[in-house]
Amino acid sequence: MGKGTAISFTAMKNYTQVTKPSHHQHFNCFSPHHLSSSRTAVSISENSRFRPQPFKLAASVLSPSCLSSRKYTNGNCEENVETMASGSTSRAEKKKMRKRVFLLDVNPLCYDGNVPSLQSFAHWISLFFSQVSLSDPVIAVMDGERGNEYRRQLLPSYKANRKKFNHQASIFERSPGSSFEGSHKLVFGVLQKCNVPVVKMEAHEADDVVATLVGQVLSKGYRVVIASPDKDFKQLISEDVQIVMPIPEFNRWSYYTLKHYIAQYTCEPQSDLSLRCMLGDEVDGVPGIQHFVPGFGRRTALKLLKRHGSLENLLNAAAVRTVGKQHIQDALIKYADHLRRNYEVLSLKRICREFHHCRDIDLHIDEQWLSERDSSNDAVALSKFISFLKEKYSFNWQQGKSCSYG
Repeated sequence: MGKGTAISFTAMKNYTQVTKPSHHQHFNCFSPHHLSSSRTAVSISENSRFRPQPFKLAASVLSPSCLSSRKYTNGNCEENVETMASGSTSRAEKKKMRKRVFLLDVNPLCYDGNVPSLQSFAHWISLFFSQVSLSDPVIAVMDGERGNEYRRQLLPSYKANRKKFNHQASIFERSPGSSFEGSHKLVFGVLQKCNVPVVKMEAHEADDVVATLVGQVLSKGYRVVIASPDKDFKQLISEDVQIVMPIPEFNRWSYYTLKHYIAQYTCEPQSDLSLRCMLGDEVDGVPGIQHFVPGFGRRTALKLLKRHGSLENLLNAAAVRTVGKQHIQDALIKYADHLRRNYEVLSLKRICREFHHCRDIDLHIDEQWLSERDSSNDAVALSKFISFLKEKYSFNWQQGKSCSYG
C-alpha cells in the first residue's frame, strides 16, 4: 500500500474488508481464509443435476486451436513443440512454464442476458473452478458502487438497459423467512470460501480494475488469463494475455487467444479499440458510426484502420485530405467528435494516483494472491450455495445458462 494510505480492517462474518478512504472513493478487498478441506470436486454434465462426485479432474474446455496443434491437460492449453537439440528450450515451452494468473470478471456471470441471476453465477463459477482454473491463482473483480458514473456522464445511453444486480436482493428480502442481506454478499461469500480474493473499488468499473491488474501481473513475470464474456478485454490480448469466455451454446468455457483474434479480424489487437469505436457496442449502448451512416460497416472500418493504424490517425488524416469515398470522408469529418467520445467511453483506464491526481488512490496486488489456490473446499462451498438457492428461492438448477456479454 502507498504512503499515507489509511487502512481499516473490519471483520464481516467470514471475510475481511480492507477499506481505503479517499474523497468518496474506496478500495475493498475481500481475502479468503482457509477453510476445511474436502476430497470431492465439482463435476457437471449436461444430463445430470449438479452434485459433488469423487475427485477426478478431466477438463474439456473448448478451443479452436486445440483441434490442431494443442492439447488440454487439467485445463491447461499446451502447444506441441519439439525441443531443440542440445537440451535447449523453445520460446513456446518457456512460455508454458510461466505460471498463469486468472482475473475473474464476476459481474457478467451474475446475469442471464440482462436479468440478474444468482443461478447463472453458480453455474458458470462451478464450471470455471472444475474445468478451467483448478488450483491456479484467481483474483475476482467486481464493479464498484457508481462504477459506470464517469462513462454515463460522457454517454447517457451507456449500459442503460442493464438492470442492477442489487435489485434482486429486494425481491429476495420479501420472501417469507428470508434472511437475505444482499446478492453481492452471497457472491462474496462463495468466492471467499473457495479461497478467491475479491477486489472492488468504489467509482470504478471492474473492467478498469482488471486492466490495471493485468499490467501488474505481467510485470511480475506471470501470464494472464481474463475470465469474462466481455469483448472490451480483446484490446488487452497479447502473447501473454488470453481470454477464456463462457459459451452458453456449448455449456463450456472457451479460450480466445492472439491467434484467434488475428484469424477473426485480420488485424492486431492494438487496433481493437479503434475498431469498436467505429462499430459501436450495442450491448453497452454505444452507437457506432453505421448508426448514422448505414454504408459504413466493418469491412470499411478494417480497411481504413489497416491503412492508418488507429482511429486518431484516421481522423487527423481525414481532416486534411481524402481518405476514402465521399460518403466515408463526410462521415469521418461530421462524426469525429462522436467517434472520439466512443474512444473515451470504451477505452480501459489504468487506475493510479497520477490518473486521479490523488495521493490516496492506489491499487496493488498482494503477493499472497499469486500463490496456488487451495481448491479443496470448492465442491462443498458450491454445493451448499446451489442447495441454498434451490431451497430458499425455489431455483431450478438448469444447464447452459447464459450470461451478460458486454
